[in-house]
Amino acid sequence: MRLIENDILTKDVLDWKGMHLFHFMASSCSQKTRICLNLKNIDWTSHHLDLGKGDNYSEYYLGINPRGLVPTLIHDGEVHIESNDIIVLLDERFPERKLVPQIQKDKIVDLLRHEDDLHLDLRTLTFRYTHPRGKEPRSKETLQNYRNRGSGQVGGEIDEAKERELKFWETAADVGITDDAIRISTNKFRAAIDELNDLLTDNKNLMGEEITVLDIAWVIYLNRLVRCGYPLERLHPRVNTWFNSLRMLPEFNNELVVPPEVQKAVDQNHERQRLDGTTLVEVAGL
Repeated sequence: MRLIENDILTKDVLDWKGMHLFHFMASSCSQKTRICLNLKNIDWTSHHLDLGKGDNYSEYYLGINPRGLVPTLIHDGEVHIESNDIIVLLDERFPERKLVPQIQKDKIVDLLRHEDDLHLDLRTLTFRYTHPRGKEPRSKETLQNYRNRGSGQVGGEIDEAKERELKFWETAADVGITDDAIRISTNKFRAAIDELNDLLTDNKNLMGEEITVLDIAWVIYLNRLVRCGYPLERLHPRVNTWFNSLRMLPEFNNELVVPPEVQKAVDQNHERQRLDGTTLVEVAGL
């Protein structure tokens, strides 16, 4: 998804040359974009944002990406948002080591769209089952900045995706991540992973022998789900075997390593939930 000039308020990026990526280390969408860049050996300049500190809600960044999400790719002054669109674009412009084979492109794009529909469900599970984010993950002041800054438009039209983002954060602050929300999101993922199992019946990877962007996207999602306590090996053993075979490749592993202090916080959170009987397995009835 390429932004038009009227969408962009931070105009200096329109003059940038080369490949630039605004990203966050722990962002699932940033991780899959970086893996694609690395697998394709593309040189790029890093612009790291700390989402925990609200860097993505600054006037500067919202002037680049009105949705305030990561990643954002700038290629010779073109501004592209949405990770799945970015990685398909990269594959078209840098055809060495194809990750979107032309003969499978329509199917892969359709399956990526289904994967993207689960993004808020992944966030729902993450915010309860990795390390604690507090009762108000985004402060009222932060959300007000988000609402007021940037053009608020994509493609020259008012952006509905920004309203969905605001609704998520406002709901999280008002009522938290409820058990019902956990069950709904978990069931969506369980059904989607069953579909992955079907794809792997006769294939080494999801679309055949070679790694595609679909494999990259789902390894990222499954890595997050496993960290939340989803019992992948028990429920989907074939998918678990495939996941681990890719997860340990250097191009994947280097992007998915968790700092020790973050892992310690996750482990402590899981222990509290185990004692309270509120683990993902128990709440979702897995």
